[in-house]
Amino acid sequence: MSATAEVERSEEHTELKRVMGTKLLLLFIVGDILGTGVYALTGTVAKEVGGAAWAPFVVAFVVAIMTAFSYLELVTKYPQAAGAALYTHKAFGIHFVTFIVCFTVMCSGITSASTASRAFASNMLKGFGGDSKNTTLILIGALGFMTLVALVNLRGVGESVKANVVLTLVELSGLLLVIMVGFYALFAGKTDFSRTMVFDSPSDKSAFFAVTAATSLAFFAMVGFEDSVNMAEETKDPVRIFPRMMLTGLGITGVIYILVSLFAVAIVPVGLLGESETPLVKVVETAAPGIPIEKLLPFISMFAVANSALINMLMASRLLYGMAKQEVLPPFLGKVHPRRRTPWAAILFTTVLAFGLIFFVSRASADATAVLGGTTALLLLGVFTIVNICVLVLRKDTVDSDHFVTPTVIPIIAGVCCAFLVTPLTGRDGEQYVVAGWLLVLGVGLWAITWFANRALRSKKTYLRDPESLSEREGGVN
Repeated sequence: MSATAEVERSEEHTELKRVMGTKLLLLFIVGDILGTGVYALTGTVAKEVGGAAWAPFVVAFVVAIMTAFSYLELVTKYPQAAGAALYTHKAFGIHFVTFIVCFTVMCSGITSASTASRAFASNMLKGFGGDSKNTTLILIGALGFMTLVALVNLRGVGESVKANVVLTLVELSGLLLVIMVGFYALFAGKTDFSRTMVFDSPSDKSAFFAVTAATSLAFFAMVGFEDSVNMAEETKDPVRIFPRMMLTGLGITGVIYILVSLFAVAIVPVGLLGESETPLVKVVETAAPGIPIEKLLPFISMFAVANSALINMLMASRLLYGMAKQEVLPPFLGKVHPRRRTPWAAILFTTVLAFGLIFFVSRASADATAVLGGTTALLLLGVFTIVNICVLVLRKDTVDSDHFVTPTVIPIIAGVCCAFLVTPLTGRDGEQYVVAGWLLVLGVGLWAITWFANRALRSKKTYLRDPESLSEREGGVN
Protein backbone atom coordinates (compact mmCIF):
# COMPACT_ATOMS: atom_id res chain seq x y z
CA MET A 1 0.00 0.00 0.00
CA SER A 2 1.31 3.45 -0.91
CA ALA A 3 2.02 6.09 1.72
CA THR A 4 -0.67 8.31 0.17
CA ALA A 5 -3.29 5.58 0.42
CA GLU A 6 -2.27 4.86 4.00
CA VAL A 7 -2.74 8.50 4.99
CA GLU A 8 -6.13 8.62 3.25
CA ARG A 9 -7.23 5.49 5.14
CA SER A 10 -6.19 6.93 8.49
CA GLU A 11 -8.03 10.18 7.80
CA GLU A 12 -11.37 8.80 6.64
CA HIS A 13 -14.51 8.47 8.75
CA THR A 14 -13.70 11.20 11.26
CA GLU A 15 -15.41 14.53 11.91
CA LEU A 16 -12.52 15.86 14.00
CA LYS A 17 -9.83 18.11 12.58
CA ARG A 18 -6.42 16.48 12.32
CA VAL A 19 -4.17 19.08 13.94
CA MET A 20 -1.51 16.99 15.67
CA GLY A 21 1.78 16.29 13.96
CA THR A 22 4.82 14.59 15.44
CA LYS A 23 5.87 17.43 17.76
CA LEU A 24 2.42 18.14 19.21
CA LEU A 25 1.69 14.43 19.66
CA LEU A 26 5.02 13.90 21.43
CA LEU A 27 4.36 16.81 23.80
CA PHE A 28 0.83 15.52 24.44
CA ILE A 29 2.13 12.04 25.35
CA VAL A 30 4.93 13.38 27.56
CA GLY A 31 2.51 15.77 29.28
CA ASP A 32 -0.01 13.00 29.88
CA ILE A 33 2.58 10.82 31.62
CA LEU A 34 4.28 13.54 33.64
CA GLY A 35 2.42 14.78 36.69
CA THR A 36 1.36 13.70 40.13
CA GLY A 37 3.18 10.36 40.41
CA VAL A 38 6.81 11.43 40.49
CA TYR A 39 6.05 14.68 42.34
CA ALA A 40 4.13 12.97 45.14
CA LEU A 41 5.37 9.38 45.45
CA THR A 42 9.14 9.39 44.99
CA GLY A 43 9.63 9.40 48.76
CA THR A 44 7.14 6.59 49.33
CA VAL A 45 8.83 4.43 46.69
CA ALA A 46 12.20 5.07 48.37
CA LYS A 47 10.69 4.09 51.71
CA GLU A 48 9.73 0.69 50.24
CA VAL A 49 13.13 -0.23 48.78
CA GLY A 50 15.65 2.09 50.40
CA GLY A 51 18.23 3.76 48.20
CA ALA A 52 17.39 1.68 45.13
CA ALA A 53 14.37 3.89 44.42
CA TRP A 54 15.33 3.92 40.74
CA ALA A 55 14.74 0.16 40.37
CA PRO A 56 10.91 0.24 40.68
CA PHE A 57 10.77 3.08 38.14
CA VAL A 58 12.88 1.01 35.73
CA VAL A 59 10.61 -2.02 36.14
CA ALA A 60 7.49 0.14 35.80
CA PHE A 61 8.97 1.69 32.64
CA VAL A 62 9.66 -1.74 31.09
CA VAL A 63 6.14 -3.00 31.83
CA ALA A 64 4.61 0.25 30.54
CA ILE A 65 6.56 0.21 27.29
CA MET A 66 5.63 -3.44 26.62
CA THR A 67 1.96 -2.58 27.20
CA ALA A 68 2.39 0.45 24.93
CA PHE A 69 3.28 -1.97 22.12
CA SER A 70 -0.15 -3.56 22.55
CA TYR A 71 -1.88 -0.19 22.45
CA LEU A 72 0.09 0.72 19.33
CA GLU A 73 -1.12 -2.34 17.46
CA LEU A 74 -4.72 -1.60 18.43
CA VAL A 75 -4.69 2.14 17.73
CA THR A 76 -3.07 1.70 14.31
CA LYS A 77 -5.35 -1.22 13.48
CA TYR A 78 -8.44 0.76 14.51
CA PRO A 79 -7.33 4.40 13.99
CA GLN A 80 -10.83 5.76 14.58
CA ALA A 81 -11.24 3.66 17.72
CA ALA A 82 -10.03 4.81 21.12
CA GLY A 83 -9.99 3.20 24.51
CA ALA A 84 -9.65 -0.05 26.39
CA ALA A 85 -13.43 -0.49 26.66
CA LEU A 86 -13.84 -0.53 22.90
CA TYR A 87 -10.93 -2.93 22.39
CA THR A 88 -12.49 -5.21 25.01
CA HIS A 89 -15.84 -5.08 23.23
CA LYS A 90 -14.27 -5.88 19.87
CA ALA A 91 -12.39 -8.82 21.40
CA PHE A 92 -15.12 -10.39 23.53
CA GLY A 93 -18.45 -8.75 22.69
CA ILE A 94 -19.73 -9.11 26.27
CA HIS A 95 -21.49 -5.88 27.27
CA PHE A 96 -21.08 -6.32 31.02
CA VAL A 97 -17.33 -6.93 30.66
CA THR A 98 -17.04 -3.83 28.46
CA PHE A 99 -18.92 -1.84 31.10
CA ILE A 100 -16.65 -3.05 33.91
CA VAL A 101 -13.54 -2.05 31.95
CA CYS A 102 -15.03 1.36 31.19
CA PHE A 103 -16.11 1.88 34.81
CA THR A 104 -12.66 0.81 36.02
CA VAL A 105 -11.00 3.39 33.78
CA MET A 106 -13.42 6.00 35.12
CA CYS A 107 -12.59 5.05 38.72
CA SER A 108 -8.87 5.27 37.98
CA GLY A 109 -9.44 8.87 36.92
CA ILE A 110 -11.14 9.67 40.22
CA THR A 111 -8.50 7.99 42.37
CA SER A 112 -5.76 9.72 40.35
CA ALA A 113 -7.42 13.11 40.81
CA SER A 114 -7.84 12.40 44.53
CA THR A 115 -4.11 11.64 44.77
CA ALA A 116 -3.37 14.88 42.93
CA SER A 117 -5.61 16.86 45.29
CA ARG A 118 -3.63 15.75 48.32
CA ALA A 119 -0.35 16.50 46.55
CA PHE A 120 -1.71 19.94 45.61
CA ALA A 121 -2.65 20.67 49.23
CA SER A 122 0.77 19.55 50.54
CA ASN A 123 2.65 21.69 48.03
CA MET A 124 0.37 24.66 48.65
CA LEU A 125 1.11 24.51 52.39
CA LYS A 126 4.81 24.17 51.65
CA GLY A 127 4.79 27.03 49.17
CA PHE A 128 3.08 29.42 51.57
CA GLY A 129 5.25 28.44 54.51
CA GLY A 130 2.68 26.24 56.29
CA ASP A 131 3.07 22.79 57.83
CA SER A 132 3.03 20.38 54.89
CA LYS A 133 2.66 17.43 57.31
CA ASN A 134 -0.49 18.70 59.00
CA THR A 135 -3.01 16.01 58.06
CA THR A 136 -6.05 18.14 58.92
CA LEU A 137 -4.90 21.07 56.79
CA ILE A 138 -4.01 18.70 53.94
CA LEU A 139 -7.50 17.16 54.10
CA ILE A 140 -9.19 20.57 54.10
CA GLY A 141 -6.96 21.81 51.29
CA ALA A 142 -7.56 18.67 49.19
CA LEU A 143 -11.34 18.91 49.56
CA GLY A 144 -11.24 22.62 48.76
CA PHE A 145 -9.12 22.01 45.67
CA MET A 146 -11.47 19.25 44.47
CA THR A 147 -14.38 21.67 44.88
CA LEU A 148 -12.55 24.17 42.67
CA VAL A 149 -11.93 21.47 40.05
CA ALA A 150 -15.67 20.65 40.07
CA LEU A 151 -16.58 24.32 39.56
CA VAL A 152 -14.19 24.62 36.62
CA ASN A 153 -15.59 21.37 35.23
CA LEU A 154 -19.17 22.61 35.62
CA ARG A 155 -18.34 25.84 33.84
CA GLY A 156 -17.02 23.91 30.86
CA VAL A 157 -13.54 23.36 29.54
CA GLY A 158 -12.90 23.22 25.81
CA GLU A 159 -10.07 20.98 24.69
CA SER A 160 -7.00 22.79 23.43
CA VAL A 161 -3.87 21.02 22.29
CA LYS A 162 -1.90 24.27 22.45
CA ALA A 163 -2.93 24.78 26.09
CA ASN A 164 -1.77 21.25 26.82
CA VAL A 165 1.63 22.14 25.36
CA VAL A 166 1.97 25.06 27.80
CA LEU A 167 0.95 22.90 30.76
CA THR A 168 3.38 20.18 29.67
CA LEU A 169 6.27 22.63 29.51
CA VAL A 170 5.50 23.85 33.04
CA GLU A 171 5.33 20.29 34.39
CA LEU A 172 8.55 19.41 32.59
CA SER A 173 10.32 22.50 33.93
CA GLY A 174 9.86 21.35 37.53
CA LEU A 175 11.45 17.97 36.90
CA LEU A 176 14.28 19.45 34.83
CA LEU A 177 14.86 21.87 37.71
CA VAL A 178 15.31 18.93 40.09
CA ILE A 179 17.72 17.27 37.65
CA MET A 180 19.76 20.48 37.22
CA VAL A 181 19.93 20.92 40.99
CA GLY A 182 21.04 17.29 41.15
CA PHE A 183 23.97 17.95 38.81
CA TYR A 184 24.82 21.08 40.82
CA ALA A 185 24.88 18.97 43.99
CA LEU A 186 27.00 16.35 42.22
CA PHE A 187 29.70 18.85 41.25
CA ALA A 188 29.50 20.52 44.66
CA GLY A 189 30.17 17.21 46.39
CA LYS A 190 26.74 17.07 48.06
CA THR A 191 25.69 13.67 46.73
CA ASP A 192 26.25 10.14 47.95
CA PHE A 193 25.48 7.72 45.13
CA SER A 194 26.53 4.75 47.23
CA ARG A 195 23.06 5.02 48.82
CA THR A 196 21.43 4.29 45.46
CA MET A 197 22.68 0.69 45.55
CA VAL A 198 21.32 -0.12 49.00
CA PHE A 199 18.14 -2.23 49.24
CA ASP A 200 16.40 -1.70 52.54
CA SER A 201 12.83 -2.90 53.05
CA PRO A 202 11.20 -1.83 56.33
CA SER A 203 9.24 -5.10 56.47
CA ASP A 204 12.28 -7.31 55.78
CA LYS A 205 11.03 -8.38 52.35
CA SER A 206 13.43 -9.93 49.89
CA ALA A 207 14.85 -7.61 47.23
CA PHE A 208 12.47 -9.11 44.63
CA PHE A 209 9.28 -8.53 46.62
CA ALA A 210 10.46 -5.14 47.87
CA VAL A 211 10.97 -3.99 44.28
CA THR A 212 7.67 -5.46 43.04
CA ALA A 213 5.77 -3.81 45.93
CA ALA A 214 7.36 -0.48 45.09
CA THR A 215 6.79 -1.05 41.36
CA SER A 216 3.08 -1.50 41.98
CA LEU A 217 3.18 2.06 43.34
CA ALA A 218 5.76 3.54 40.95
CA PHE A 219 3.61 2.40 38.02
CA PHE A 220 1.27 5.28 38.91
CA ALA A 221 3.97 7.64 37.59
CA MET A 222 4.02 5.89 34.19
CA VAL A 223 0.30 5.84 33.44
CA GLY A 224 -1.09 8.34 30.96
CA PHE A 225 0.40 6.97 27.75
CA GLU A 226 -2.81 4.99 27.20
CA ASP A 227 -4.84 8.20 27.05
CA SER A 228 -3.06 9.31 23.90
CA VAL A 229 -5.05 6.78 21.84
CA ASN A 230 -8.02 9.12 22.34
CA MET A 231 -6.21 11.56 20.04
CA ALA A 232 -5.99 9.13 17.11
CA GLU A 233 -8.72 10.91 15.16
CA GLU A 234 -6.98 14.27 15.60
CA THR A 235 -3.52 13.06 14.57
CA LYS A 236 -2.09 13.42 11.09
CA ASP A 237 -1.30 9.97 9.69
CA PRO A 238 -1.61 8.11 13.04
CA VAL A 239 -0.64 4.74 11.57
CA ARG A 240 2.81 6.06 10.70
CA ILE A 241 3.68 8.48 13.51
CA PHE A 242 1.92 7.04 16.58
CA PRO A 243 4.42 4.21 17.20
CA ARG A 244 7.48 6.47 17.01
CA MET A 245 6.01 9.23 19.15
CA MET A 246 4.55 7.00 21.86
CA LEU A 247 7.78 5.05 22.31
CA THR A 248 9.84 8.26 22.21
CA GLY A 249 7.55 9.90 24.77
CA LEU A 250 7.81 6.91 27.10
CA GLY A 251 11.57 6.90 26.68
CA ILE A 252 11.88 10.59 27.57
CA THR A 253 9.74 10.28 30.69
CA GLY A 254 11.49 7.08 31.74
CA VAL A 255 14.91 8.77 31.61
CA ILE A 256 13.59 11.79 33.54
CA TYR A 257 12.06 9.61 36.26
CA ILE A 258 15.21 7.51 36.70
CA LEU A 259 17.44 10.61 36.92
CA VAL A 260 15.06 12.25 39.43
CA SER A 261 14.93 9.14 41.63
CA LEU A 262 18.72 8.69 41.51
CA PHE A 263 19.43 12.29 42.50
CA ALA A 264 16.67 12.30 45.13
CA VAL A 265 18.23 9.41 47.06
CA ALA A 266 21.80 10.59 46.49
CA ILE A 267 20.97 14.02 47.95
CA VAL A 268 18.48 13.24 50.72
CA PRO A 269 18.75 10.23 53.08
CA VAL A 270 15.94 7.75 52.48
CA GLY A 271 14.44 8.24 55.96
CA LEU A 272 13.98 11.99 55.44
CA LEU A 273 12.82 11.53 51.84
CA GLY A 274 10.17 8.99 52.82
CA GLU A 275 8.79 11.21 55.58
CA SER A 276 8.31 14.23 53.32
CA GLU A 277 4.90 15.03 51.80
CA THR A 278 6.77 17.07 49.15
CA PRO A 279 9.83 14.92 48.39
CA LEU A 280 11.16 16.81 45.37
CA VAL A 281 10.94 20.11 47.23
CA LYS A 282 12.98 18.47 49.99
CA VAL A 283 15.61 17.49 47.42
CA VAL A 284 15.95 21.05 46.12
CA GLU A 285 16.02 22.51 49.65
CA THR A 286 18.80 20.12 50.68
CA ALA A 287 20.93 20.51 47.56
CA ALA A 288 20.59 24.25 47.09
CA PRO A 289 19.55 25.89 50.38
CA GLY A 290 18.91 29.60 50.24
CA ILE A 291 18.56 29.69 46.44
CA PRO A 292 15.19 31.19 45.37
CA ILE A 293 14.35 28.21 43.18
CA GLU A 294 13.47 26.19 46.27
CA LYS A 295 10.54 28.60 46.78
CA LEU A 296 9.43 28.14 43.18
CA LEU A 297 9.20 24.34 42.99
CA PRO A 298 6.15 23.91 45.28
CA PHE A 299 4.16 26.18 42.98
CA ILE A 300 5.35 24.36 39.85
CA SER A 301 4.34 21.11 41.56
CA MET A 302 0.93 22.59 42.37
CA PHE A 303 0.47 23.52 38.72
CA ALA A 304 1.50 20.07 37.52
CA VAL A 305 -0.80 18.11 39.80
CA ALA A 306 -3.68 20.57 39.29
CA ASN A 307 -3.51 19.94 35.56
CA SER A 308 -3.52 16.18 36.20
CA ALA A 309 -6.55 16.40 38.51
CA LEU A 310 -8.60 18.50 36.10
CA ILE A 311 -7.89 16.22 33.12
CA ASN A 312 -8.78 13.10 35.12
CA MET A 313 -12.02 14.52 36.52
CA LEU A 314 -13.02 15.70 33.04
CA MET A 315 -12.38 12.18 31.74
CA ALA A 316 -14.25 10.50 34.60
CA SER A 317 -17.35 12.68 34.34
CA ARG A 318 -17.55 12.29 30.55
CA LEU A 319 -17.19 8.52 30.74
CA LEU A 320 -19.93 8.38 33.39
CA TYR A 321 -22.11 10.61 31.22
CA GLY A 322 -21.47 8.36 28.21
CA MET A 323 -22.49 5.22 30.11
CA ALA A 324 -25.65 6.91 31.41
CA LYS A 325 -26.63 8.01 27.89
CA GLN A 326 -26.29 4.39 26.77
CA GLU A 327 -28.63 3.36 29.61
CA VAL A 328 -26.22 1.05 31.43
CA LEU A 329 -26.16 3.47 34.37
CA PRO A 330 -29.07 5.43 35.90
CA PRO A 331 -30.38 8.00 33.36
CA PHE A 332 -30.19 10.94 35.77
CA LEU A 333 -26.38 10.76 35.48
CA GLY A 334 -26.77 11.79 31.84
CA LYS A 335 -28.38 15.17 32.57
CA VAL A 336 -26.76 18.19 30.89
CA HIS A 337 -26.88 21.82 32.02
CA PRO A 338 -29.14 23.66 29.53
CA ARG A 339 -26.89 26.72 29.24
CA ARG A 340 -23.37 25.48 29.94
CA ARG A 341 -23.88 22.19 28.08
CA THR A 342 -21.85 20.38 30.73
CA PRO A 343 -22.87 16.99 32.22
CA TRP A 344 -23.63 18.44 35.65
CA ALA A 345 -25.08 15.28 37.20
CA ALA A 346 -22.04 13.17 36.25
CA ILE A 347 -19.70 15.93 37.45
CA LEU A 348 -21.42 16.14 40.84
CA PHE A 349 -21.48 12.35 41.22
CA THR A 350 -17.78 11.93 40.44
CA THR A 351 -16.92 14.87 42.70
CA VAL A 352 -18.87 13.40 45.62
CA LEU A 353 -17.10 10.09 45.01
CA ALA A 354 -13.74 11.89 45.08
CA PHE A 355 -14.73 13.67 48.31
CA GLY A 356 -15.52 10.31 49.89
CA LEU A 357 -12.22 8.81 48.80
CA ILE A 358 -10.18 11.76 50.03
CA PHE A 359 -11.99 11.95 53.38
CA PHE A 360 -12.23 8.27 54.33
CA VAL A 361 -8.80 7.22 53.02
CA SER A 362 -7.20 10.23 54.72
CA ARG A 363 -8.83 9.29 58.01
CA ALA A 364 -8.11 5.56 57.71
CA SER A 365 -4.55 5.53 56.39
CA ALA A 366 -1.28 7.01 57.61
CA ASP A 367 -0.18 7.45 53.98
CA ALA A 368 -3.35 8.28 52.08
CA THR A 369 -1.47 9.61 49.04
CA ALA A 370 0.26 6.25 48.56
CA VAL A 371 -3.02 4.34 48.99
CA LEU A 372 -4.86 6.47 46.42
CA GLY A 373 -1.95 6.46 43.97
CA GLY A 374 -1.48 2.72 44.41
CA THR A 375 -5.20 2.12 43.83
CA THR A 376 -4.97 4.05 40.56
CA ALA A 377 -2.10 1.82 39.43
CA LEU A 378 -4.00 -1.30 40.60
CA LEU A 379 -7.10 -0.41 38.57
CA LEU A 380 -5.14 0.43 35.43
CA LEU A 381 -2.91 -2.64 35.68
CA GLY A 382 -6.08 -4.71 35.63
CA VAL A 383 -7.21 -2.87 32.49
CA PHE A 384 -3.77 -3.29 30.89
CA THR A 385 -3.91 -7.02 31.55
CA ILE A 386 -7.11 -7.20 29.53
CA VAL A 387 -5.74 -4.98 26.74
CA ASN A 388 -2.71 -7.25 26.33
CA ILE A 389 -5.07 -10.20 26.00
CA CYS A 390 -7.24 -8.27 23.51
CA VAL A 391 -4.29 -7.81 21.16
CA LEU A 392 -3.89 -11.57 20.86
CA VAL A 393 -7.63 -12.26 20.55
CA LEU A 394 -8.07 -9.59 17.86
CA ARG A 395 -5.35 -11.11 15.67
CA LYS A 396 -8.22 -13.10 14.14
CA ASP A 397 -9.85 -9.81 13.05
CA THR A 398 -7.92 -8.90 9.93
CA VAL A 399 -8.17 -5.45 8.32
CA ASP A 400 -7.41 -4.48 4.73
CA SER A 401 -4.58 -2.13 5.56
CA ASP A 402 -1.11 -2.03 7.01
CA HIS A 403 -0.77 -1.43 10.74
CA PHE A 404 1.77 -1.79 13.53
CA VAL A 405 2.19 -5.40 14.66
CA THR A 406 3.92 -6.12 17.93
CA PRO A 407 5.87 -9.39 18.29
CA THR A 408 3.53 -11.93 19.90
CA VAL A 409 5.83 -12.54 22.84
CA ILE A 410 5.57 -8.92 24.02
CA PRO A 411 1.81 -8.81 24.88
CA ILE A 412 2.19 -12.25 26.49
CA ILE A 413 5.01 -11.07 28.78
CA ALA A 414 3.29 -7.72 29.39
CA GLY A 415 0.00 -9.41 30.25
CA VAL A 416 1.68 -11.76 32.72
CA CYS A 417 3.61 -8.88 34.34
CA CYS A 418 0.52 -6.67 34.64
CA ALA A 419 -1.52 -9.54 36.07
CA PHE A 420 1.24 -10.32 38.58
CA LEU A 421 1.42 -6.67 39.69
CA VAL A 422 -2.33 -6.81 40.39
CA THR A 423 -1.98 -9.72 42.81
CA PRO A 424 -1.21 -9.56 46.56
CA LEU A 425 2.01 -11.49 45.83
CA THR A 426 3.67 -8.14 45.13
CA GLY A 427 3.18 -7.07 48.74
CA ARG A 428 0.77 -4.34 47.69
CA ASP A 429 -0.94 -2.54 50.56
CA GLY A 430 -4.23 -4.30 51.32
CA GLU A 431 -6.04 -0.96 51.65
CA GLN A 432 -5.68 -0.50 47.90
CA TYR A 433 -7.73 -3.66 47.27
CA VAL A 434 -10.39 -2.43 49.69
CA VAL A 435 -10.72 0.92 47.93
CA ALA A 436 -10.71 -0.65 44.45
CA GLY A 437 -13.16 -3.34 45.56
CA TRP A 438 -15.71 -0.86 46.93
CA LEU A 439 -15.49 1.21 43.74
CA LEU A 440 -16.19 -1.84 41.57
CA VAL A 441 -19.01 -2.95 43.88
CA LEU A 442 -20.53 0.51 43.35
CA GLY A 443 -20.28 0.04 39.59
CA VAL A 444 -21.91 -3.40 39.65
CA GLY A 445 -24.63 -2.04 41.95
CA LEU A 446 -25.41 0.84 39.58
CA TRP A 447 -25.51 -1.59 36.64
CA ALA A 448 -27.90 -3.87 38.58
CA ILE A 449 -30.20 -0.98 39.51
CA THR A 450 -30.28 0.15 35.89
CA TRP A 451 -30.85 -3.41 34.66
CA PHE A 452 -33.82 -3.81 36.99
CA ALA A 453 -35.29 -0.43 36.02
CA ASN A 454 -34.85 -1.13 32.31
CA ARG A 455 -36.44 -4.57 32.59
CA ALA A 456 -39.27 -3.70 35.01
CA LEU A 457 -40.20 -0.19 33.88
CA ARG A 458 -39.20 0.02 30.24
CA SER A 459 -39.10 -3.63 29.06
CA LYS A 460 -35.61 -2.98 27.66
CA LYS A 461 -32.41 -4.93 27.64
CA THR A 462 -29.38 -3.39 29.34
CA TYR A 463 -26.48 -3.25 26.91
CA LEU A 464 -24.00 -0.81 25.35
CA ARG A 465 -25.73 0.28 22.19
CA ASP A 466 -22.70 2.08 20.76
CA PRO A 467 -19.39 1.34 22.55
CA GLU A 468 -17.52 3.59 20.11
CA SER A 469 -19.20 6.68 21.60
CA LEU A 470 -18.02 6.06 25.17
CA SER A 471 -15.17 8.54 24.71
CA GLU A 472 -15.18 11.50 27.08
CA ARG A 473 -15.24 13.80 24.06
CA GLU A 474 -18.53 12.44 22.71
CA GLY A 475 -22.10 13.40 23.41
CA GLY A 476 -22.12 17.08 22.55
CA VAL A 477 -20.97 18.29 25.94
CA ASN A 478 -18.16 20.69 26.73
